[in-house]
Amino acid sequence: MNQIQNSFETIADGLADKGYAVIDNFLSMTEVQAILDLGLFNENDLKKAGIGKGNKHINEAIRGDFIQWINKEQTPDSIKNYTDKLDALRLFLNQSLYLSLKDYEVHLAMYPAGSFYKRHLDQFKSDDHRKLSVILYLNKDWSLDQGGQLRMFLNDESLDFLPIAGRLVCFRSDMIEHEVLPATRTRMSITGWMLDQLADLRHI
Repeated sequence: MNQIQNSFETIADGLADKGYAVIDNFLSMTEVQAILDLGLFNENDLKKAGIGKGNKHINEAIRGDFIQWINKEQTPDSIKNYTDKLDALRLFLNQSLYLSLKDYEVHLAMYPAGSFYKRHLDQFKSDDHRKLSVILYLNKDWSLDQGGQLRMFLNDESLDFLPIAGRLVCFRSDMIEHEVLPATRTRMSITGWMLDQLADLRHI
């Protein structure tokens, strides 16, 4: 059984047992570097992220990241390498967990040093089509003292995960509240959701 198949099975088991899974080396450092070499993570090319569904508004007291939606039909090969794996994971989870995931949507996300995203749930009250949240981190040589953890709130405890390059975090969008802690350096990821409907391309 190859590494990607092992990763898929670990993710399925984690989602079934705990509602989340964390996989290191989902992408190799070479694959991560190929994405970074595109030079897409800068404030001039990304847009300030808003909050809410529909008419979004910017509130830096809640979130301070910059984003850019990815058009899956026109994406560079290095990103397509990742999104192809993401789509294969979607199909695997449909088979193994009997889900009805039909599509996914992803965007680049960049948190400048000191920015954060307060505790929240990814599934909107008015739109329950986001079923699984999937985050791929792109931060090489990240250390604990640099902060920037993803904090998940699970019943009476919380768990922190560093945004280490190549690490994939997948969790139930409707169940797990989470936040992004401030970091001392820029924090980069490809953040996305698996949906039970076709993606709405209007925001891409």
